[in-house]
Amino acid sequence: MKGTSKEPYHVVYSSEIITEQTENQNSNTYKIAIVPKVMNIPYFNAVEQGAMEAANDLQVEVIYQGPNIANSKQQIEVVDQLVRNENLDVLAISANDPEALLPSLKKAEKMGVKVITWDADTLPEGRSFFINMVQDETLGRHLMDTLAWNIDEKGKFAIMTGADTAANLNEWLYWIKQQHQEFYPDMQLVETVAANDDPQQAYIVAKELLAKYPDLDGIIGNSSVAPPAAAQAIKEEGKVGEVAIVGLSSPNPMNEYLKKDIVHVVTLWSPKKLGYLTVALSKQLAEGDFPYNNQEIGGVGKIRVDNDTVIMGEPIDFTKENVDQYDF
Repeated sequence: MKGTSKEPYHVVYSSEIITEQTENQNSNTYKIAIVPKVMNIPYFNAVEQGAMEAANDLQVEVIYQGPNIANSKQQIEVVDQLVRNENLDVLAISANDPEALLPSLKKAEKMGVKVITWDADTLPEGRSFFINMVQDETLGRHLMDTLAWNIDEKGKFAIMTGADTAANLNEWLYWIKQQHQEFYPDMQLVETVAANDDPQQAYIVAKELLAKYPDLDGIIGNSSVAPPAAAQAIKEEGKVGEVAIVGLSSPNPMNEYLKKDIVHVVTLWSPKKLGYLTVALSKQLAEGDFPYNNQEIGGVGKIRVDNDTVIMGEPIDFTKENVDQYDF
């Protein structure tokens, strides 16, 4: 009878603790590997922050590990080692090459590891679904537009991309060039150069472009390390105001360049949210559930799903007016 026991509430409270501990033990059983294209650049560092926040919130174990350079051979070694040694539930990879990774990913699936891609896709047979940050056509056309708006839709321009084997970069390149051909007849693309997502290599490439084309009007950075490298190069070469820089970059590396009017606009999405979303959907897949259109993801928002591709959201433009609102 209530009130007759010496410790009535202690018994009820203990029951709740046992239930909670059981739930935590169950949710902690998933081990997820997140593999970026390359380690230790601001973009993928921000992805890691989001992934680790999700690991804490969702009570899963996350291993964040990738190659030291954006190279498919090194990335394959990382994947093979993770699958062999870590008893993974899910492997989520941003692929440096859409085909080269396939044998390793298929081998992982045969060993019971569920595989998804994020940021940069493989061929569809290599994974269950792909998490894309934005719609490729929207992004590529937008990058071309931002350069055109900054140079009055005329003049010479170059494109600096990352690894020339990365599927996402090549898809954006395709749409940049489509937008150029369809809408900007007075603009001339002089060269597209790959810098392998390496900041130092991007800086050297930017310097070489400025020397090779002294009448260059603009550069599109199709990889996150390209705009800060190009901005530093035009600053050192005394070409601020002569060469416009646009492209993909995190706001923190561009903060000073934007505020000093060396660059007027760069574009990206939240890589932190991308990391969070990748872990959230990996856990969901480990539980046997696939994402669906208009699904609300805590900490991220509503996602879109188009066949086997998840689209996180829309691109964001960073300018000197809004750059301080973001920290990544």
